[in-house]
Amino acid sequence: MQHAVGSPLPPPHQPGHGPAPGWSQAAHHPTAPPPGAAPHAPPAPVFGGGHAPPTPHTPPTPPAAHAQPPMPHAPAAPQAPPHGPGPVPPTPDSPPPAAGTTSHIQLPPGGPVAMPSPPQGSAPTDTGATTLAVLLIGPAGAGKTSVAKYWAEHRRVPTAHISLDDVREWVRSGFADPQTGWNDHSEAQYRLARRTCGFAARNFLANGISCILDDAVFPDRPVVGLGGWKRHVGPGLLPVVLLPGLEVVLERNAERSGNRRLTDEEVARIHGRMAGWYGSGLPIIDNSQLDVPATARVLDEVLTRAIASPPQW
Repeated sequence: MQHAVGSPLPPPHQPGHGPAPGWSQAAHHPTAPPPGAAPHAPPAPVFGGGHAPPTPHTPPTPPAAHAQPPMPHAPAAPQAPPHGPGPVPPTPDSPPPAAGTTSHIQLPPGGPVAMPSPPQGSAPTDTGATTLAVLLIGPAGAGKTSVAKYWAEHRRVPTAHISLDDVREWVRSGFADPQTGWNDHSEAQYRLARRTCGFAARNFLANGISCILDDAVFPDRPVVGLGGWKRHVGPGLLPVVLLPGLEVVLERNAERSGNRRLTDEEVARIHGRMAGWYGSGLPIIDNSQLDVPATARVLDEVLTRAIASPPQW
């Protein structure tokens, strides 16, 4: 189909976008009324071939029998909304969604996570149906990650597993591996990862999702370790120490690969430092003779006692 001579072609329309920059409707309709015209005056029709419309005093010449009727302009394609398809993201001033709507995420509160309230009466807390935040502590090879994953997967309420080592390794270029030496750079990445994990935990808890974090926290570094977790999550975080015997830890460490595997000397040194948790008041699970499901059951028992009588840390 031929467009009227002298009428520029409209730019191709793309779904989800408005008109192309610089394009005006006046360019597409050259006979649009000028500014200031009466709003009720209809625009003059445009005939094919770019001819001007006839004046009121000159009747139009009837077309020849073989002439083709004028081709009307194709209707303009409907313009997409300015935000494209899909819902417009809410702003901080947006009202809360109506009941039954989805995708509404609560922001974590500004204050720290409080300790879960013990149940009324003598009935023990059902930890499987309670929203909790748990910190699983232990040396490399203690089984923290395996137990945390299993415990999170077998609860009756939504539960997330947050591993500090996984978050630290989000840094790909410039990753400061503590195995090459603990220095200011590796400690800064550790602190940043712990803060990220703490915010993630509070974010999950604010939306009714329990979480279990795991980290090799040393008792002789309270500011970097346990004190940091308490600052970033809150006193409602329940710490539990997983501490099997040295022989078990060495055997499990030997099955690892990559930068997760440590030397036997390093494993023994870390295990010796972890022994400082004895006498700290934190609950300790010796899972030397326990498999993962049995350790998860003991963890639930420990958490039940911790909610009834919170540890001082």
